[in-house]
Amino acid sequence: AQAIDGYRREHERQIIGDFVELLSIPNVALNLDDMKRNAEHITGLLEARGFETQTLSAGGAPYVFAEMNTPNATETILVYAHFDGQPVQVENWAYGPFTPTLLDAPVQDGGEQVHVGSVQGAFDPEWRLYARSAGDDKMPIVAIIHVIDALKANNIPLSVNLKLLLDGEEERGSPTARALLTEYGHLMDADLFLFCDGPMHQSRQTQLVFGVRGGMTLDVTTYGAIRPLHSGHYGNWAPNPIMRMAYLLTSMRSETGRITIDGYYDNVAVKSELQRAAIADMPAIDGLLQDELAVHTPEGDGLRIEELVMLPAFNARGMVAGGVGNQGRNIILSTATASINLRLVPNQQPARIRELIEAHVRGEGFYVVHDNPTQQELRENEKVVKLDWRGRGGSPGLRTALDHPMSERLINLMREIAPDLIVTPTMGGTLPLNAFDDILQTPIIILPLANHDNNQHAENENIRLQNIWDAMAIYGSILATFGEM
Repeated sequence: AQAIDGYRREHERQIIGDFVELLSIPNVALNLDDMKRNAEHITGLLEARGFETQTLSAGGAPYVFAEMNTPNATETILVYAHFDGQPVQVENWAYGPFTPTLLDAPVQDGGEQVHVGSVQGAFDPEWRLYARSAGDDKMPIVAIIHVIDALKANNIPLSVNLKLLLDGEEERGSPTARALLTEYGHLMDADLFLFCDGPMHQSRQTQLVFGVRGGMTLDVTTYGAIRPLHSGHYGNWAPNPIMRMAYLLTSMRSETGRITIDGYYDNVAVKSELQRAAIADMPAIDGLLQDELAVHTPEGDGLRIEELVMLPAFNARGMVAGGVGNQGRNIILSTATASINLRLVPNQQPARIRELIEAHVRGEGFYVVHDNPTQQELRENEKVVKLDWRGRGGSPGLRTALDHPMSERLINLMREIAPDLIVTPTMGGTLPLNAFDDILQTPIIILPLANHDNNQHAENENIRLQNIWDAMAIYGSILATFGEM
């Protein structure tokens, strides 16, 4: 770590320059031409460091696969990151999302622009670089290529064989990952799969994460009359789809976030003693979050956030139903639609969750359809609802055991690098891990290194420079020593 830090201090301008160049290439996941440009650029960076590369595809966006073998190494680490990004609304950004901009403080705190070429000496580690995918998830790519440079400059060999899988479609849910792994999975044989994505702990302490929640999306539409009606003339008579939606949603979830659908928790994995101990050892952040986010009473009925993300979640992520303020109209609408985000935990299967939700909705007196209902269906049934299960059926949650031999080795190594390491049984979000787990059969551990306030997916996404420097030291230490443990 000291050798890498020394190299980095001498090459900060080059590291940031390479990062700026990569971030300048537009990478909205839906634009395949831009994703090909990114893949070509990344391939050039890797080949210049001695990696053997292949661009892989299963009919969607490109993936970059790279390999660097080490003489006499007996183990292989596979590192994952992704280089695609979320769509951007340029008008909401303080600076262009593909014009990387270095600021001397967060933009919301009035940070002023720093011109990279004019920096004399060291870069302030608290400066932030603003661009789409600065935090999610191009940083590991730049950190790893410069780690390879730093190790070579210090004559430090890798202790493992190194493989990289860089995803060009993660922000679309990696829709072709399973097909790609089915065809090319033999290339990715490894002893440990390090998934380098996501924000680190809010305390800024180094963190290892051993699981994720799965996910499903459901759009729900309720119905009234076949045309909007004047609320004065027809109020108290015409069925109101907004109110029907409200009653239906509150029948499925309590104010504390508890899901009230019969059978929903039947298969939820029970926390192990190691997981309970890990949660107890984590820094308590609920109070800090309440203050930062101006929240008086969190959901969860008193449980801490680390426990709650190990449970299923049922959240409305959006609703389309009329207007408010100056856009409000005195009518009773024909429809109301809510989009529901479901987070699943290990042992919950998407097909069973769908059965439970549909049974509950029918139990509330609704006639369920999956396409737009006909007028005849609306006339013949008191309450009609359309359930539109979005995507490819959802994914279950995943956890790697904390006492798996690879888990224990990595925890021990990381505690030498970062004595205040936080061991986290699961994160609350969802990552495209199930196809990897099913096909590769390799223990998966998540190593998140972006600052927690990086604004991923939103405007003004950023990376704190110290997080890049820390990532380099951690990646280098793992690659140089893991095979010797």
